[in-house]
Amino acid sequence: MTQLLILGAQGQVGRALVTRARQAGIRCDALGRLECDVVDWVGVERVVKPGHVVVNCAAYTAVDRAEAEAEAAYRVNSVGAGNVAAACAANGVPLVHLSTDYIFDGESEKPAREDDPPRPLNVYGQSKLAGEIAVRQRLKAHIILRSSWIFSAHGQNFVKTILRLANTQSPLRVVDDQIGGPTSADDVVKAILDILACTAKSDFAQWGTYHFAGAPPASWCEFARVIVAQSGSGAVVVPIATIDHRSPACRPLNSVLDCSRISRVFGIKQPDWRAALGNVLEALRAKT
Repeated sequence: MTQLLILGAQGQVGRALVTRARQAGIRCDALGRLECDVVDWVGVERVVKPGHVVVNCAAYTAVDRAEAEAEAAYRVNSVGAGNVAAACAANGVPLVHLSTDYIFDGESEKPAREDDPPRPLNVYGQSKLAGEIAVRQRLKAHIILRSSWIFSAHGQNFVKTILRLANTQSPLRVVDDQIGGPTSADDVVKAILDILACTAKSDFAQWGTYHFAGAPPASWCEFARVIVAQSGSGAVVVPIATIDHRSPACRPLNSVLDCSRISRVFGIKQPDWRAALGNVLEALRAKT
């Protein structure tokens, strides 16, 4: 790897990637939106150079707010993704682009495979799917990495929300009929770096889309109960149905991802999110 260019470096995965890359001695440029807004073609064209390996972590991720801000979501998740892919193509450099489990409708009882037909239920998922299409149309040398339920010690995420609510209210009413794969940002970063090590080989040809998520599958309610138990808050978590939890965006009931392809091609196994959660909670305690 010559030099890593990280776009969206202030998000959960972006921050973790910057930290891990620098710890590993990997040369990297880390750009947030102020340094490079992916919506701005001129700005993207200026920062992507020959010899780079680009990881696009930039995304509009406010799932519920996207229902009222569809144009903003599409600008970042679709137009921005296309800009990055086009700049990579113009400079002959590869791209790792992050996507989401929310491109699926969750109606199947089986984990979603990479080649399953997408049918997003909300604007966020629709805009991320449009971004995937833009990447595929503009650049052959790409890896689209779909993940799910990202959490870390930084930014806004489910873990930090549950910890905050556990200190202010009990019981906590949490949806129990939406199932997915909680995934730590650190584990996503480990997968990205393993992928980049493989794609750097001259004979690598297995570009395309891959799934990566934590295991075992859990509902939001089960996830919350483990957060509460590991944090020692003592809050009571009560299961509710999706129908009893009103939110602007519809969400898939089953967004578990089949991660067998990434294991087969790259040897990357699904990590246990419960162990990663312990690390995140420890990091949050250290910050207080």
